[in-house]
Amino acid sequence: MNTLLLLVTFLCLLVPVYVYAGYPMALWLLTLGKGRTTHRVAETRPSVALIISCYNEAGVIRTKLENSLALEYPGPMEILVVSDGSDDGTDDIVREYRPRGVRLIRQEGRQGKTMGLNLAMAQVEADITVFSDANAMYAPDAIGKLVRNFADEHVGYVVGAALYTDADTGASARSENLYWRYELAIKAMESRLHSVVGGDGAIYAIRSHLWRPLDQKDINDFVNPLQIIAKGYRGVFDAEARCFEETAGDFDREIARKERIVNRSIRGLMRVKEVMNPGVAGIFAWQVISHKLLRWLIPLFLAIGVLGSALLAVQGYGFFQLVTFGALAILLLALLGHLAEDKNALPVWISVPYYFVLVNLYSLKGILRALRGETQVTWSSAR
Repeated sequence: MNTLLLLVTFLCLLVPVYVYAGYPMALWLLTLGKGRTTHRVAETRPSVALIISCYNEAGVIRTKLENSLALEYPGPMEILVVSDGSDDGTDDIVREYRPRGVRLIRQEGRQGKTMGLNLAMAQVEADITVFSDANAMYAPDAIGKLVRNFADEHVGYVVGAALYTDADTGASARSENLYWRYELAIKAMESRLHSVVGGDGAIYAIRSHLWRPLDQKDINDFVNPLQIIAKGYRGVFDAEARCFEETAGDFDREIARKERIVNRSIRGLMRVKEVMNPGVAGIFAWQVISHKLLRWLIPLFLAIGVLGSALLAVQGYGFFQLVTFGALAILLLALLGHLAEDKNALPVWISVPYYFVLVNLYSLKGILRALRGETQVTWSSAR
């Protein structure tokens, strides 16, 4: 019995170590010696449709449209704004830009971002479609940097780098920025090996003809890239295609956003589960399982691993006593963060454990909701 408990506990503790450290290390080893790009890149000028999704973004939509109209893309480009039943004056602001070529596509009844994009894509005739959020401000050359990667006929989607402008404004922003920089490093290595896993709603582009209408419950910037991989294309990351945005601003809103993403993404992965088959997707199957599926399941592995460690600790196993002590220390620091009145003033030695525990708890909550058939299809700005 002890042998089985030891084996299960050790394996459950090993999974988080593999996901957070082993997988990035394996990517680094597999891409050692490879160039920054492993596909053809050339300056091209295909027609582009920039689709901006929004719901009640009156506070930022004017800035976003001015930013979009100032982009330095030399080829033909149209700007479409998809409003999911906004009622705060967003649509009126967008209509002011009609003389400058901006098109408003209004979706009635709050059906969610994905249905809005289905509506917009039915009207797109451009070669390349770029998807963006209302709060993501693009660098002047961002479109050109994205588009140049499509010179390679095997590239089906391109993901840019979304960078935070408020990384030093509080503990929540610092924690999210630290996590996001870790993610960007993984994206770069994944891209060199085969494909970056998933898109980014703030800045990613596809060959328009590869779009297929999505289910209302699908998260578009995850399911659509997986569909493209299943068709035999690659998805690449371009760190020089940059946009800038702010974090949600506090722990609760940032973590709630992650719960929604996990809730929709795990269902979406099951919809395109063939990408987890090496016979279909090659090494990308390992990438998506390691980067997404196992990471979402980490709360379950941790719970079993810590419980098993506690049982083994009382039997005198020194290693598992250390593991149990470490887990209790992390939980204690997370509790201190939870009890703090001003969470954005937390020191890093409290904010990081607090952020880690919250992310995993809310990921578990998102998974359980998905298993119960509950999927959030509408969204409100985290701001």
